[in-house]
Amino acid sequence: MTDERRRIVLATGNRGKIEELRQLLVPLGLDCIAQGELGISAARETGESFVENAIIKARQAARATGLPALADDSGLAVDALAGAPGVYSARYAGPGASDEDNVGKLLAALSDTPAAQRSACFHCVVVYLRHGNDPVPIIGHGSWAGTVLERPVGTAGFGYDSVFGVPEYPGRSAAELEPDDKNRWSHRGKALAQLLRMFEN
Repeated sequence: MTDERRRIVLATGNRGKIEELRQLLVPLGLDCIAQGELGISAARETGESFVENAIIKARQAARATGLPALADDSGLAVDALAGAPGVYSARYAGPGASDEDNVGKLLAALSDTPAAQRSACFHCVVVYLRHGNDPVPIIGHGSWAGTVLERPVGTAGFGYDSVFGVPEYPGRSAAELEPDDKNRWSHRGKALAQLLRMFEN
């Protein structure tokens, strides 16, 4: 494999995702370049599912650069909210919302919901395109079941990590985990692991 073919564009501008994806892709020895480093702006996420949005993002990056591209679309589905915020997780509190804005809206929506009914699940779909017109994307999916805490706990992570209660570590949030522990259990870690198995096969 040439050096050029070992380069891959990460089709996201989210710094937290970029760091996690780079860590998870270490086994492949790829040169992972964030799309922002190549002057590519965020794609318009017009899909109604995680799969659709991930393909939209990967295809834009691959077409703009001529390189293979990897994109993920992920979010938190809360049972008491009929699956919301779902695909709108990053903009739950409106366009340009911060993580704090989104978490605040989520906690307000669940303010009268007892602990036993605050189940939730993170989902992540990862898409790899060999080129911009690739008709057969390689797709991995991972999920991480847990609960929504009553208040933020922890300072690591991003998105809804501070209010996601982790069943593997009772009493702790995803924002309190070490990176290796989070990657072992998380929706993104599982999605990438599935994708890597597909590469091997």
